[in-house]
Amino acid sequence: MLSYVIRRVILLIPLLFILSIISFIIIELPPGDFLTMHILQLEQSGTKVSEAEIARLTQQYGLDKPMYVRYFMWIWNIIRYGDFGRSFQWDKPVSEVLGERIALTMVISIFTLIFTWIVAIPIGIYSATHQYSLFDHIFTFLGFIGLATPNFLLALVLMWLSFTYLHIPVTGLFSPEYMDAAWSIAKVADMFKHVWVAVIVVGTAGTAGIIRVMRGCLLDELRKQYVITARAKGLAERKLLFKYPVRIAINPLISTIGWLLPQIVSGMAITAIVLNLPTTGPILLRALMYQDMYLAGSFVMILSALTVIGSLISDILLAWLDPRIRYKGVSE
Repeated sequence: MLSYVIRRVILLIPLLFILSIISFIIIELPPGDFLTMHILQLEQSGTKVSEAEIARLTQQYGLDKPMYVRYFMWIWNIIRYGDFGRSFQWDKPVSEVLGERIALTMVISIFTLIFTWIVAIPIGIYSATHQYSLFDHIFTFLGFIGLATPNFLLALVLMWLSFTYLHIPVTGLFSPEYMDAAWSIAKVADMFKHVWVAVIVVGTAGTAGIIRVMRGCLLDELRKQYVITARAKGLAERKLLFKYPVRIAINPLISTIGWLLPQIVSGMAITAIVLNLPTTGPILLRALMYQDMYLAGSFVMILSALTVIGSLISDILLAWLDPRIRYKGVSE
């Protein structure tokens, strides 16, 4: 197992290098650049930009250099200094723009993940062990509703209900007095008062999907011969259920960790905009719209790296949880 992990970690290095190239090229593919968008906005507002000013801004942003030169300068600064470049739109270092928003996004997403698994896995187990019962039909119906309802639509409905009947605002993560305040215990406590709305909204579709996956996988396992044989030998139903079928049925959830890590950082962009959440999703959307290449490229690269790392973690967990899974180079 150790040799397999070491080999996979070593393979991550060239893979991340290739991903950085692809990320930078994707950001550069659309015609124009941030400076073009910036000058267009200035001219639309009535501000005349001289040729000398355009030349100065082009040199300031490094847009006078070829794409491959900008890429190597960017990647070298990341490797040597941990500097992801400077955001054109915010006129700040990329790490400073993303820093606090990544932390807030991770808080929301981790709470959402915990909420989703705590709710979905027990319901999926119950639905599989009580197939076609009244509650199984109810959970199935609610699951389909949850899958069919877009998160941003649910957010709009909750906002309307809270304003109309409760007269309580549910947007944002902080009360007005803590919006720009320094971090403190009171600000953290205020955040936890508001975060539950985002957790419920973002977690609805995920919860519904995991219920369906857990139910289907566990039903398949319960029909297999080893379960029938163990039950015929008189093994207690609870011990039989949780010793093997549940452990094996949870494999598809473990295998999706490779997708969960980038979701934890990226968040739900449209839902975050609707709920006015200070997360990274709206930042990525704005960076792509305004062609802020270093901010968008760094963000795409971070998400790609998290996907690769998440896939490695899920592979290791699957090999540990399920004895049937073996990889070449993993000791038996």
